[in-house]
Amino acid sequence: MNIPNTPKKLIALSLLALAALLGCSKEKEAIFERPPDPKVDGEKVVFLTNAPQLASISVQSAEPRTMAVTHVTGRLYWNEQTTVGVFTPVAGRVTKILVDLGQPISIGEALAQIDSPDFAMALANTRTAVGNLAASDKAFSRSKELFAHGAAAAKDVEAAEAAYVAAVAERDRAEAVLANYGGSDKSTNAVYLLRSPIAGVLVDKNISPGQELRADLMLANSPTLFAPSFVVSDPTKLWLQLDVAESDLPSLQPGLHLQIHSRSFPDKVFDGVVDRIADTMDPGTRTIKIRGIVNNPEKLLKAEMYVLVDVVQTSAKTAEMGVEVPSKALFMKGDDSFVFLEDAPGTYERKLVKVGTEKDNKVPIYNGVSAGQKVVTEGALLLQSLVEPSS
Repeated sequence: MNIPNTPKKLIALSLLALAALLGCSKEKEAIFERPPDPKVDGEKVVFLTNAPQLASISVQSAEPRTMAVTHVTGRLYWNEQTTVGVFTPVAGRVTKILVDLGQPISIGEALAQIDSPDFAMALANTRTAVGNLAASDKAFSRSKELFAHGAAAAKDVEAAEAAYVAAVAERDRAEAVLANYGGSDKSTNAVYLLRSPIAGVLVDKNISPGQELRADLMLANSPTLFAPSFVVSDPTKLWLQLDVAESDLPSLQPGLHLQIHSRSFPDKVFDGVVDRIADTMDPGTRTIKIRGIVNNPEKLLKAEMYVLVDVVQTSAKTAEMGVEVPSKALFMKGDDSFVFLEDAPGTYERKLVKVGTEKDNKVPIYNGVSAGQKVVTEGALLLQSLVEPSS
């Protein structure tokens, strides 16, 4: 019996379609085949080679901590050991300013001239006292000569001696007052010269010609009145104030190196050193004040600038500082902190760690991880779900 050609073709096409459907079904089964389960042994997870879960796991080496404190905001201010605010000890009117801002100042250099009745009075009192002492000295000498020749009584000599002693005391008192003003009985006029007690650079000036000055204004509480007429300092050595957290205190000690960064000079790093650590904590901010000394040889940094500061730990202490890892590598279980370490490719182990305060998306780890060990930064929660499926 012969079969027509058309039915034969239909049968052949049907067989081909059935074969294609069977092939697609096998391909789908292969695509949706469940990946092999990793082996979990206590805290350790082991994946088979080329397991697809490995694509979602990333690791990063733990870095040794070299910074005791990082990116702390600090304030620069004048070094008080090389800075002086110059006030006038006398009342009077400013007649002339003798210096300008930024000018080098030598010790004892005159800064301003002041027409001062106080200074004139002190100068007159000193000259009078010197003259009275000279007269008393002559009277005392004359009375002793007369007494030696029987021409004067003993009481006259005693009176002359008492007058001489009183004149010496008055001369000493008057000269001390004048010396306190910076003058002497050799002064030729009553113009008072306001002088600098130290050498340095004139960094601030709050005085103008014709201004009336009073010595008692420095006792006022108003900052406007209390401002010194001149400020002389050494701007090449500035002081730095840092407010650090209580948790950072164990990492700090005098002598540690400072790296100072300023927005004004983003490509430049200034050097400094930790000088003093306060003995008390600020009750308002719960921070501890640290004083540093900053080298500023080019005078680029200015007082009252805000800067970012890193405190660099000494090499001998680096091993005690632990390591630093990205904060996303850390996960919590209750009050405990954990990370996963890569022991070998595809092998990961959970570790309990002791951590510090997170800063700049990094967390210090004091124990549990060594420098160079690879820490899981992506996929830690996946590994945790395998170690503890119910958590």
